[in-house]
Amino acid sequence: MKTEKILLSPVSGRHDENDSWSLKDAVAKYVYHWPLFLLCLVLSITAAYLYLQYNQPKYTVKAKLLIKDEKENGNSQTALKDMLMPYQSGKNVEDEIEIIESRELMSQVVDKLQLWANYQVPGKLFDDEIYSTTPVKFNIVKPTGLLTKSTFEILIKDQNQFELVGDDGNSKTFSFNNTLRNNFGSWRLQKTPDFDDYIGKTIRITVEDPEIVTSRYLAAVSTFQMNKKASVVELSMKDKDVKRGKDILNNLITAYNNSAQDEKKQMSADELKFIDDRLASLKKELYSVEKDVEGFRSSKGLTDISSESKLYLESVKDNDANLSEVNVQLNIISGIERYLATNNPNGAPSTIGVSDPNLTSLINSLAELQLKRQQLLATTPEGNPVFATIDNQISSTKAAIRENVRTMKNSLASTRNQLQANNSRFMSSIKELPSDERQLVSIKRQQSIKENLYVYLLQKREEAALGSSSKLAFSKTVDEAYVDGTERPLAYTFALLAGLLVPTGLLFGRRLLNNRVTSVKDIEMLTNVPVSTELFYEESDSPIVIQPKSGYIVGEQFRSLRTDLQYLHNKKDRGRVTLITSSIASEGKSFVTSNLGVTLAASGRKTIILELDMRKPKISQNFSMDQQKGLSDFLQGRASKQEIIKPSEFHAGLSIIPTGSIPDNPSELLEQVELDELISWLRTEYDDILIDTPPIYLVTDALVLSRLTDAALYLVRQNYTYKVHLEFIEQLHKDNKMPKMKIVFNGVQMKGEHRYGYGYYVDGQKNSLKSVMKDMSRRLAISN
Repeated sequence: MKTEKILLSPVSGRHDENDSWSLKDAVAKYVYHWPLFLLCLVLSITAAYLYLQYNQPKYTVKAKLLIKDEKENGNSQTALKDMLMPYQSGKNVEDEIEIIESRELMSQVVDKLQLWANYQVPGKLFDDEIYSTTPVKFNIVKPTGLLTKSTFEILIKDQNQFELVGDDGNSKTFSFNNTLRNNFGSWRLQKTPDFDDYIGKTIRITVEDPEIVTSRYLAAVSTFQMNKKASVVELSMKDKDVKRGKDILNNLITAYNNSAQDEKKQMSADELKFIDDRLASLKKELYSVEKDVEGFRSSKGLTDISSESKLYLESVKDNDANLSEVNVQLNIISGIERYLATNNPNGAPSTIGVSDPNLTSLINSLAELQLKRQQLLATTPEGNPVFATIDNQISSTKAAIRENVRTMKNSLASTRNQLQANNSRFMSSIKELPSDERQLVSIKRQQSIKENLYVYLLQKREEAALGSSSKLAFSKTVDEAYVDGTERPLAYTFALLAGLLVPTGLLFGRRLLNNRVTSVKDIEMLTNVPVSTELFYEESDSPIVIQPKSGYIVGEQFRSLRTDLQYLHNKKDRGRVTLITSSIASEGKSFVTSNLGVTLAASGRKTIILELDMRKPKISQNFSMDQQKGLSDFLQGRASKQEIIKPSEFHAGLSIIPTGSIPDNPSELLEQVELDELISWLRTEYDDILIDTPPIYLVTDALVLSRLTDAALYLVRQNYTYKVHLEFIEQLHKDNKMPKMKIVFNGVQMKGEHRYGYGYYVDGQKNSLKSVMKDMSRRLAISN
């Protein structure tokens, strides 16, 4: 029969409360479970190795873009740049970063590169992506609806045919010239230059919703300004395929430049339309005025005017030129006000002739924001929160424009009033001229006004035309997409962390949720009953472990317990009665009682064990005694004292009184006076009387017997006794229901500091694979 082997060690005393929470104790609790940590580390590192063997590394791809900041506009040095300033105004870097990161631009890149189609070669553990070397391209000939995620496999048979494997596992053969149809439309496969390398191989094609793919790559691309003092923007992303990463960044930059050029062309087109309309009207007016001058000269016979008239005419001409320019600007300002009042997102107002660069910049910013909003409306519902940010920016920009327009309008109105006052003065002087000259000067004045305005508009038209056709870009590519390094996942780092954190969390969680007694500290925290000894856990083939020439530590530990028992009885030499009990079954009462009896007998003390657990007796089994008369028979008058006392085969000084036949009313039998008389007689005949009782938490037998005893040993088993039982023990102690009670901590695992000093007894044991696995299993069963 295989039973537990329990080893003992005396407890030197209670631990200091501060020491119980020391770092050393905390570390020791986890170090004990080193096999679990080792196993988790081996498994996690192995998993990391396999992952890295089959997983493709990620490459960091970067590109750099120089955006012409609006702060740098004054540094233009060429005549062409000066002429095109209204059409080449710089950009706000923060705004341009938002445009680069917009869904519209990334959506264009996804469509152009067909990133919604992914190509892979199926593998045993992982699939290999073949973006740059795919043998075929998935082309949609005629879409019929939105693309939904679909995956299918093709087997390339030869140059002309392939097998399409369906979801049901069946395959059909098609030609590369065939146009196939499914739920998202008609499509076909187009061969690429790498086609020949994949004949006979299987290719997996995954088609996804472009919106989802756009969101994925938007999250993958990061954009930031490298230096606040420089308008260089760095774009970066990580991708398993270098070519795909480069293609995405390069095409994103191209899409951004094209968007900026389209915006510039639209603005220039609006300017040209405004100028052309005004020139057409002025041309008719100028022709009419010139006819009037010619007709007046002919009718009056005038060929020239006096020098005084010429002086007045020149002064009026200059004044009217300035007044015309002011009126043009006021007209443009009025157009801007009407635009702001109508909230029309299309057709930005013309800023030609406006001399304030700040107002021009604000108008351009407003046009860009509204263009961005229109682009988002094409792909995003208007209720999306992203529109709130754009609408707030548009509102703040309009408010800034209104304030700027108000200030500029007041300034222009003041200038116009001054010029009109000058005109009135000149007109008064002209009235003093002869009648014919006065009329001619008035007509010439109108001709001069029209000519000056016509020339002014022609100049602006040329500037607008140059701006429309100019190749000067808002941005410059500093570095095209390049590889900045290879990033393999930090698999080994995560494996190391997992190998340490997983078992730590497991052990901490088990200990946190554990409601059983795990250490002496638990006992000391929940009860004031002193701990006599700790009994170590080991295995043995025999329940009686006190053997001659034993190689175990158990002999020394039971001798220590024997010594401690002497002090518990105040060194009383004869007739000592010790009760041994516990809270519930299987905590080791019978085992400890049996081995303690053998230990006491080995020291020359005449010892007897009373098997008073009449419900589930085990003492007789431990000593391999046959069923025979015992205590129940004596108490019922069916046997004498001499008949029930049985000698032990393990030692001549040890006797046993077995239970005998199992009674129906054990508690009532224990209250009979015959038992009191028996104990009194045994005190005169034996040095030590050990009483094995049933669990006191379940039945009252031990309390009934406590009146006959001098001391009590209460068994608490590690990771078996519940903490609530300690509260019960504390209550027994407070009520003085057990004489001289001490706790014996049973089943303690030999770990940490408990192993130190006992190498003499354990080093000779064989560490077979089976024993190692058992040890690991035992450690895992403990929540320390």
